[in-house]
Amino acid sequence: MADLSAFPITARWPARHPDRIQLYSATTPNGVKISIALEEIGLAYEPHYVDIGKNESWTPEFLSLNPNGKIPAIIDPNGPDGKPIGLFESGAILLYLADKTGLLVPADAARRYETIQWVFFQMAAVGPIFGQVGFFHKFAGREIADKRPLERYRDESRRLLGVLDGRLQGRKWIMDNDYTIADISLIGWVRNLIGFYEARDLVGFDDFVSLAAWLERSLARPAVQKGLTIPAKG
Repeated sequence: MADLSAFPITARWPARHPDRIQLYSATTPNGVKISIALEEIGLAYEPHYVDIGKNESWTPEFLSLNPNGKIPAIIDPNGPDGKPIGLFESGAILLYLADKTGLLVPADAARRYETIQWVFFQMAAVGPIFGQVGFFHKFAGREIADKRPLERYRDESRRLLGVLDGRLQGRKWIMDNDYTIADISLIGWVRNLIGFYEARDLVGFDDFVSLAAWLERSLARPAVQKGLTIPAKG
């Protein structure tokens, strides 16, 4: 039985199955990346719902694992050299899970780095920009009379959608026929942009035919359908 007592987060979110990967998350675009990856890989894990609406990610226990105060974070009781490891930042966790299992990333070194660059593209561009569209189109920012910020993020979102659409022309997945962490990193963000953020018409999503077909394929995967609902609200 793994001993996770060295991690203060387990005092607030106790591990019933300490030998499994502990996932601290919510069903946001960043959060579902990890639940989808875990479902795709088939690793045993125990999800814990972190209520960001109640600022639970800013509690001392959560901050002890993720000082950035954002979901998701994990503890793997069987980390490198068999020792527990705690990790935060979704891109780093995706890469860790891929390296741990040899799955969801090409074995060829050049293609592996190509995959990682698309994960970084999501982290550095897609996620931040789509999040701003959500703020200015659906949330508090919509009350701002000056619409120039919304227009700026709308136009940048269209540019990023065009980059993805161009990449996916003639390809099934970001890495050709290989479904990878690059796809997983993007699914929640593209889905939220046109669904939860209600920005489909705003960004002209239907103009991006290859990307739309990719999203449909992605959402049809059983692991994606399950992962999008994990962790369930407590």
